[in-house]
Amino acid sequence: MMFYLFLKIFILPIIKLIWVKNIEGLENIPKKDSFIIASNHESYFDFITLYTVTPRRIYFLAGEVFFRKWQWAWLVKLTKQIKVDRSAEDKSESVNQALNYLKNGKVIGIFPEGTRSKDGELRKAYNGAVKLAIYAKVPIIPVGIKGTFEIMSRHDKYPKFKKCELNFGQLIYYNYNKQIIGDRDKVASLTRDLMKKIGLLCGEEYEF
Repeated sequence: MMFYLFLKIFILPIIKLIWVKNIEGLENIPKKDSFIIASNHESYFDFITLYTVTPRRIYFLAGEVFFRKWQWAWLVKLTKQIKVDRSAEDKSESVNQALNYLKNGKVIGIFPEGTRSKDGELRKAYNGAVKLAIYAKVPIIPVGIKGTFEIMSRHDKYPKFKKCELNFGQLIYYNYNKQIIGDRDKVASLTRDLMKKIGLLCGEEYEF
């Protein structure tokens, strides 16, 4: 908690000043209760900018690579992000940790595309965000981020001094009948609807 307060007071305002141009829709974020933030994924900077501008503390589902690279490992561990082994078939440990966070009123961050875009356009999304929301009985806030690909794409080693914009949409509520999780077509349709909303917020068309 002390480290988070240090970031919030001293570091994140500097990041916001340098790299964030505009923020829309912060009024859509509940002041209490748990929910999931689901965003497009252009860059490592998506995690940083969301963490910077969102008034609630976010716990992201992060790939295991972040916990192996020294540049990121110390940060994701100190901020208590949730490790996800992308290669593992059984991701129950990560899911259970996320469910526990949501049960205790925390905010979970997910990038439904799973990894960063190669070209700045939306990739085909996975169904995990919708499944988690239904299982935990919480809403999702779709977020569109513009400009982080230009700041630091997956091809860049260092960030450029350019600006990004973040647009927070309206809360999405679901039918929280857990039987829906077993209906692949229904879950895929809900994921498609979520990504289309994210696409509208970031100015990209979701074509899957």
